[in-house]
Amino acid sequence: MLEIDELLRLALLEDIGSGDATTLAVTPAELEGSAVVFGREPFVLSGSKPFRRIFELFDPLIRVECLFADGDRIAPNVPVFGIKGRVRTMLTCERTALNFAQRLCGIATLTRKMADAIAGTGCRLLDTRKTTPLWRSLEKEAVRHGGGKNHRFGLADGILIKDNHIAAVGSTKEAIRRAREGAPHTLRIEVEVENLDQLEEAIGAGADIVLLDNFTPDMLKEAAAIGKGRVTMEASGGVNLETVRTIAQSGVDFVSCGAITHSAGSIDLTMEFSV
Repeated sequence: MLEIDELLRLALLEDIGSGDATTLAVTPAELEGSAVVFGREPFVLSGSKPFRRIFELFDPLIRVECLFADGDRIAPNVPVFGIKGRVRTMLTCERTALNFAQRLCGIATLTRKMADAIAGTGCRLLDTRKTTPLWRSLEKEAVRHGGGKNHRFGLADGILIKDNHIAAVGSTKEAIRRAREGAPHTLRIEVEVENLDQLEEAIGAGADIVLLDNFTPDMLKEAAAIGKGRVTMEASGGVNLETVRTIAQSGVDFVSCGAITHSAGSIDLTMEFSV
């Protein structure tokens, strides 16, 4: 939690600076009240912990209650958070807290739509490392709240040999050989391939997983038939709500999608006060 706390403190500092000039000038220090937060559209909840923590870091006496669990589907205009305490705290922290919640709910909501789209295919949805710098743990948690699975968190978590790695050493076979010799035995070796010949080469060289990059639907079906029972298969490239089910139905084990983190919109959340 300390790492996230530091991120939240920096976010508060960015917005507040030397002080909330408007709130300090207009709002009495002793004034207390309450507020509720709700969405103006359907969404999947994520980010309840950072939302609450932002208020707590600024004012330990504030009371923030989340009325649902992360991962719940929320209807429009239904209160999700209840807040009680100093009005100055609520006004000063409102935007920073909402920014975190809106973004993370957006990721969870898009992920849920994608996961629902491939339900029943046996294929699982993965995220990528295409995340907002320093927000990765929060965004990957939002993916889980939306029903997706996490790919590697960072570069230390797995071997993923891509085209530039192969170009650097001359061949897929040589890249895999070096990975087998130089990496811990606990790390599985994944290789990105761009055609069926490279797929056969990667399987023959002992890859544990192949990443089928930008394959057409017909190529994916052929690749799935080639790799079935021999290697775990992941498809990526061109994945969106319109294409994801077709990709999943090809027979691959996983489909990875950067859009669920880098292109998710923010949910329209609002805070209403009463004193």
